Amino acid sequence: MEPLQQGDILKIEKIKHPVLVVSKDFFNTSGEIIGCPIISNSMSGPLHIWVSTENAEGYVQCEQLKLLDLSIRGYKKIDRLPIYEKMNVSDAIQGIFEYI
Repeated sequence: MEPLQQGDILKIEKIKHPVLVVSKDFFNTSGEIIGCPIISNSMSGPLHIWVSTENAEGYVQCEQLKLLDLSIRGYKKIDRLPIYEKMNVSDAIQGIFEYI
């Protein structure tokens, strides 16, 4: 299977919502990713970023960062975010950890 990249959208076994890969490409080579769920019935906010692709639509829940070991779960890549949407999500996540 091809390596996962930041911005890939996955359907992961036993997880209800699609998951956006937010970890950097070099990290994803470990078999683990850091991801955020994409939830369609959520509300807008500074940490809920709207994304829309052909196969996934909803709010990325940037505060719901999860480490997922894909070596023990089945998954399928279903889409990929365009760069400008990936940048919006990355900016929101970075804002959680900024000092002042």
